[in-house]
Amino acid sequence: MIKRLLSLPKNTKESFFLWGPRQTGKSSLLQEMYPDSLRIDLLKTDEFMRFTTSPSLLREEIAPYSTGQRIIIDEVQKVPALLDEVHWLIENKKAAFGLCGSSARKLRRGHANLLGGRAVRYELFGFVSEELQTEFDLVRMLNHGYLPRHYLSASPQRLLRSYVGDYLKEEIAAEGYVRNLPAFSNFLTSASLSDGEIVNFSTISRDCGVSSPVVKEYFQILVDTLLGTFLPAYVRRPKRRVIQTPKFYFFDVGVVNNLAKRGALNPGGELFGKAFENWVFHELCAHRQYSELFYDLAYWRLTSGAEVDFIINDMDYAVEAKATQNINSDHLKGLRQLLLDHPKVKRRIIVSLEKRARKTEDGIEILPYKEFSNRLWKDGLIE
Repeated sequence: MIKRLLSLPKNTKESFFLWGPRQTGKSSLLQEMYPDSLRIDLLKTDEFMRFTTSPSLLREEIAPYSTGQRIIIDEVQKVPALLDEVHWLIENKKAAFGLCGSSARKLRRGHANLLGGRAVRYELFGFVSEELQTEFDLVRMLNHGYLPRHYLSASPQRLLRSYVGDYLKEEIAAEGYVRNLPAFSNFLTSASLSDGEIVNFSTISRDCGVSSPVVKEYFQILVDTLLGTFLPAYVRRPKRRVIQTPKFYFFDVGVVNNLAKRGALNPGGELFGKAFENWVFHELCAHRQYSELFYDLAYWRLTSGAEVDFIINDMDYAVEAKATQNINSDHLKGLRQLLLDHPKVKRRIIVSLEKRARKTEDGIEILPYKEFSNRLWKDGLIE
């Protein structure tokens, strides 16, 4: 069994939210960590109907259980009214909850009770390299994606198609997030083609036949349902004109492959390079959460085109993803231009397919991808 790196509270007095996209393994992790807990699964129709009709049943049903026993509620966003009951039980009965969900959109849009700091927030991602250990295969991961079931499957194509279809049906249509499902489907395809790139709302708007405000709302749906995130531009203390528009990354490269109809990805291809950048971003996002360092992530780009993929905190680290076995001076341009504008940057790193680590005369560290991931997760590459 593959052990997940996310550490959840062992203290039975502490309540928490656990968020993550569908099929990242939230329910399995909760079952592993809290095998004796009372579990309420709102994906079950009968459970959903009972608590939708009468949220107060929660008080009655947990009454026979001791205060030292955790109560797990799966897909809590489906019945937002339950959170008022959870709030009361935490305050008056000292109950401890594990509240699991794949979308906070309905809760935020419905002004649901988010417990006012009484429950800490955790997020579970798909597999990262450190969890897989000797089973980590970069080419497999960039083709299959990070979701456990997909990564471990010998042939994930049907699973990926089903995942995208179920998402459209269950998360979008069933929840009523959009009225024009065909337009949203076209948007997903268009957005996937620009994964990891600066978002051009006008271009995507023309491709999908909807207005730019609608496209912005569609992107927000992806953020709220944890299927993607914006990466802001680094704009502090610019000496030259910089780009300020954010980039957007999908949460799983396998889903991007399916939406964009990429086919098989192999080292040396342009699309492999784009997928490789998504993977580096995925590792960094998971690491900042699991390590509880919660560092800021951004990208930096001049209007002239010089760019660095990832800036960590206030120029503590600058990281480039280059899926090549031969890093040359062209690959170093962005990091060298960055130093002209931000001479106090502490470390400049290129993650690559090279076989051995090395450092250029001007201090740029070139790391093989496996060494990057090992240092990231084990040796405090980022502190």
